[in-house]
Amino acid sequence: MALRTLQKWHGAGNDFLVDVIEHGTANGWDAARARAVCNRYTGVGADGLLVATLGSHVDMVLYNADGSVAEMSGNGIRCLAAAVRRATHATWANLSVMTDAGMREVSLSMDDDAGYGSVTMGEVSFASPLAGSLGVANVGNPHVVVLDDPQWSDAEREMRAAQLEALVGGANVEFVTPLADDRVRIKVIERGVGWTLACGTGSVATVAVCHRAGLCSNDVTVENPGGPLRVQLEGDHATLSGPVQFVANVEWLEV
Repeated sequence: MALRTLQKWHGAGNDFLVDVIEHGTANGWDAARARAVCNRYTGVGADGLLVATLGSHVDMVLYNADGSVAEMSGNGIRCLAAAVRRATHATWANLSVMTDAGMREVSLSMDDDAGYGSVTMGEVSFASPLAGSLGVANVGNPHVVVLDDPQWSDAEREMRAAQLEALVGGANVEFVTPLADDRVRIKVIERGVGWTLACGTGSVATVAVCHRAGLCSNDVTVENPGGPLRVQLEGDHATLSGPVQFVANVEWLEV
């Protein structure tokens, strides 16, 4: 048995456990351990586990709650940057983070245990829309965006999401309601997680698809169930902004 010290953070309700380790240190995480610590009943509970390896830049590995590895998380990378800053007692405002989707630049402003940050999310690419969807986009990870119908139950949304994401080999599925030129609302079923209170990459994908369809502008507030995120587009390149909040230091007894 080993005792692991982790930090817990959330961005608009999208919660993560973060392990900050030094370069050259074996992190010891695998799918089974990540699944165990993220379990909300028998573990600590989180949408995902982030491993931050310190060096000339920070390397990020993201495990979903089911133990699968994800390429990128817009909320997670802000939480990881805040956890690194806290663990190293740093005061910097900018951090370079290497993810499985490539290098990302995080800007962060902190006030004690809360803050607000932005992330360069790179270029959004598009695939042919699937029948029943508004569009398919990739933000370092895959997304299917669907125009929501208020008459659908969540069970029906889950069924539609399962059918659509299977057609692209797995994806996050966003159900969007356009509210104004600069505001949309989404509900997200995240690959490897399920329903989540917020999704950063999903917010970016939604705005990119909606903007392409003429349903919104290029600077949009995305109302997630856990709170608002902001997406700004310059062509097909996106920046995501949103909050971070420290929750707790956690000691997890790994068995």
